[in-house]
Amino acid sequence: MVLIQPNHPAAMTWAALLVFPLELPAILLGLIAMPRRGWGRLLRAALVVVLTLIAVLKAADFAMFVALGRGFNPVADLALIEAAFRLSTGAIGLLPSIAAACAALIAVVGVGRALWWATGVWAGIAPPSHMAKGLAVAGILCAGVAVAEIGHAMGRWTLTLPPPGAAFTARVGVERVQMARATLADLRAFEAAAANDPYAGRDTLLRGIDRDVLVVFVESYGRTSLDTPFYTDTHLATLRRAQDRLAAQGLSMRSGFLAAPTRGGQSWLSHATFANGLWIADQTSYGAVLASGRQSLFHLASEAGFRTAAVMPQITLDWPEAALMGFETVLAAEDLGYAGLPFNWVTMPDQFTFAALDRLLRDGRDDRPLFAQLALGSSHAPWVPVPDLVAWDEIGDGTVFNAMALSGDPPEVVWRDRDRVRDQYRQAVDYALRVVFDYVARHADTPPLIFVIGDHQAAGFVALDDRPDVPVHVIGPDHLVAETALWGWSEGLIPDAETEVRSMADMRNLILDSYSHPPRPGGGS
Repeated sequence: MVLIQPNHPAAMTWAALLVFPLELPAILLGLIAMPRRGWGRLLRAALVVVLTLIAVLKAADFAMFVALGRGFNPVADLALIEAAFRLSTGAIGLLPSIAAACAALIAVVGVGRALWWATGVWAGIAPPSHMAKGLAVAGILCAGVAVAEIGHAMGRWTLTLPPPGAAFTARVGVERVQMARATLADLRAFEAAAANDPYAGRDTLLRGIDRDVLVVFVESYGRTSLDTPFYTDTHLATLRRAQDRLAAQGLSMRSGFLAAPTRGGQSWLSHATFANGLWIADQTSYGAVLASGRQSLFHLASEAGFRTAAVMPQITLDWPEAALMGFETVLAAEDLGYAGLPFNWVTMPDQFTFAALDRLLRDGRDDRPLFAQLALGSSHAPWVPVPDLVAWDEIGDGTVFNAMALSGDPPEVVWRDRDRVRDQYRQAVDYALRVVFDYVARHADTPPLIFVIGDHQAAGFVALDDRPDVPVHVIGPDHLVAETALWGWSEGLIPDAETEVRSMADMRNLILDSYSHPPRPGGGS
């Protein structure tokens, strides 16, 4: 079973049981031919370890394809284990999460013990001495057939007559070794690119902006909201209403699409890609850019005279990396003053986050304009329960949301039905969008320049869309929004379906290039 274990949801079919593993005859013949003691026992132990590790890698692949739409990178993704455990704790509770982790460890040990027993049975077969060499030669020939199939499957060569089976497990091992080597090589190249920044030291950056700038990441807001029928009826209607309302208040808007570096999670990779102007698609490159000394958009904004801040309601633990990101002020969950109940894993409603932004950072006590990142959380899984807007002057310490936090079925009930999960996601993203645009409308008289960005698509089974594309909107006074006219975006809040999808890594330099000049006539505060 280990040899035919699939690593992708699409391969989880009955047909997988019919695939003949080409490694099997090589392994069995080798076990019979090897001596039962000494180096033979060591080789058997090594075989069990390798097969167990590949089984774990396949399981990790499967989980990553379900959650993030890509395979597991053994170099870059180890740090995600802790993040996955914390997310599981928020969704189903601490004790069930611990139980699941213990079950996974027991399963790994069980697989290893089962493989040790099974290989021992075959290694215990004692063929006549005159047959041992023949079995060894046969095993080598079978291994050669497996190697030939691996090279054929990986495109290294073409077999005129492919063998009747697949060496899939061995291929997974080969691919992961190659992935690890390529990741380390990419990391070296990335560190060199991160250290070479043409904007460093320029003293005219961002002089074209005469007011506060807000970079608002809407959790799990992806292109599916604009293209997938299950979501478009709700989300497009919200965008149209907001567009009409904001236009009537004299605000300008442009919208486009960005390709995010991640899907289904790891929002911080999108935040870092946007701020650093580099494609940061895994934890390894994330660590590299932090260690590189590269100046993020927020470093450069600080040098240009802005107060820089990060409003991060989902940060509940120490966040030492923030010191390397260019933020003068970091407001994590405990700094925002929320006294209400959490919405499962989500610490507070997005509306409270915006209210805290005004109360703590936009209160007029500092004459410098603000350049802030907000990472919203209400549209983060498990999307249960979904809050609703309240009157802004009734928000207070957040206890007004308590009844909403206790409403509806818990995640462990909702997540038994994928259609219910999708409906909760639909409602949660719609709530987040309504909050964002209501906040913009409240400040229409003295509008900041606002970039509203989806951080990534939801997991594939929720989004029903495997593309990495996310919407982006720029909203503000006409003289500032007009600077984005050359970006190829559509006017309003609904981008044209044919709009070119830009990389999220382009945004830092686009902003620096477009706004690094004296303010245009017609500005003001």
